[in-house]
Amino acid sequence: MMIIENYTLASFTSHATPYYVISGGLPGPVFMVVSGIHGNETASIRAAKNIVNHLRQGELYIYRGTLIIVPLMNQKAYRKRIRGVPDLNRTFPRTRNGSAKHPLSVALLQLVRRYRPTWYLDLHEANGLSQRNPKRLGQSIIIKQGSQGTVTARRIIKDINRTIAKPSYHFNIRLRERPGSSRSAVSRIIGAKAFTVETCWSLDRDLRIRYQIDIVSRFLRSAGLMW
Repeated sequence: MMIIENYTLASFTSHATPYYVISGGLPGPVFMVVSGIHGNETASIRAAKNIVNHLRQGELYIYRGTLIIVPLMNQKAYRKRIRGVPDLNRTFPRTRNGSAKHPLSVALLQLVRRYRPTWYLDLHEANGLSQRNPKRLGQSIIIKQGSQGTVTARRIIKDINRTIAKPSYHFNIRLRERPGSSRSAVSRIIGAKAFTVETCWSLDRDLRIRYQIDIVSRFLRSAGLMW
């Protein structure tokens, strides 16, 4: 039986924001999804919120393991529809023993250390189509070079691209580090398979939301939480 519990990250502070812990009926891996680190990336935020709603309504179901979702990390930036000042995704530790530099990044890492997810997805949006320009990150999944999750990311990209009729909208993999990002910190500190998902701002918002939900669902199935 799936159980959904809601909690508050950075509770009793001006940065307080909800998160959800969804437990499947069978033992399995811990999977974390975070969105809204940048407050102006609204399609990824809506996608994460929709996933929570789909779980509540029984349209999605976690059979095994634990799924943790933080749909909107940076409430203050979201209210202003800005990236955030400072950029929250540059405040995470840059070394294994380093310190986070913002109350929200401190709180998220406390949550990460508590649950120790095997899988970590950070949902974002970016300018430009990676299919048209290799320097752009829109429509990409980012992972550090040499990660054990690379094979899974490549397979998911191959599968989702089969469903996308327009080649310029296809996803690509990008192998890179981003010092100070949550993805790099979680990968370095607890060894999680950590990914950043980037949809392209120039695409229709509903389409971006659909892509984000589709990719999260494919990762959840690959990790064994969903059938």
